[in-house]
Order: sequence, then structure tokens, then C-alpha cells
Amino acid sequence: MEKLILPDSNIYIGAARSRLDPFELFSRHLDTCEFATCGMVMLEVCRGLRDAGLLRHFRERFAVMIFLPTTNAIWERAQQLAWSLDRQGVTLPAQDHIIAACALQAGATVLTHDQHFWSIPGLKVTDQL
Repeated sequence: MEKLILPDSNIYIGAARSRLDPFELFSRHLDTCEFATCGMVMLEVCRGLRDAGLLRHFRERFAVMIFLPTTNAIWERAQQLAWSLDRQGVTLPAQDHIIAACALQAGATVLTHDQHFWSIPGLKVTDQL
């Protein structure tokens, strides 16, 4: 089975700022990886796209990716992560807890340049494909 990768929003945003198509970059790794998304990543990415054509392109690509739903179990897991990390003095943005909970539930690796994710116990994280 291929490795399941959940790219964080900063991967998409960084690529777009560099005038690269992140989906084209992902396609180069389809022989070894499958790529997933979740509602929180889609929200973070799409809200920042200024060009309607680029927004349409991203929405079309997100629509054919593996979608990790945000179920009640995900929300509970995110709450537990936040509570536990807060007690250790590690305060992360709420959206990172949601993304991490989705990845943990699916057994996915988070592809990110955000150091917050490295603080989450049991989460597989990478900054490169």
C-alpha cells in the first residue's frame, strides 16, 4: 500500500506563492504516495486564494483527493490532543489539532513546514516527499 500523505495548508500556500502547482508536485510521487485532504486544510488554503481561476483549480483538485472527514471522533481526538499538550505547556493553533487528529485517525503522514506538528505525540510528520 502507498504511503498516505496529508499536506498541510502551508505546502499549498508556499507552492502557490512560488507560482508552482502543488498538485503537479504531488503527481510526481503518485507511484509511492497517496494524497489526502481534510476540511480544515481546504478552508485554510481556499480562503487565501485571491484569483477565482486559481480557486476553481484548487477546488477541482481537492474534489478528487482522498477526503478525511471531520467526524465527532476527530473533534474528540483534537480536544484530547489540545488538552494534553496545553498541560505540557505546548500551545498550538486549534486548526493544527484538527489536521493532526485527521492524520492520526487515517494513519497519514502530515507534510508540512510548520514546526508545531512535530510536538504532537504519535503523529508522523515530514517536511519533504
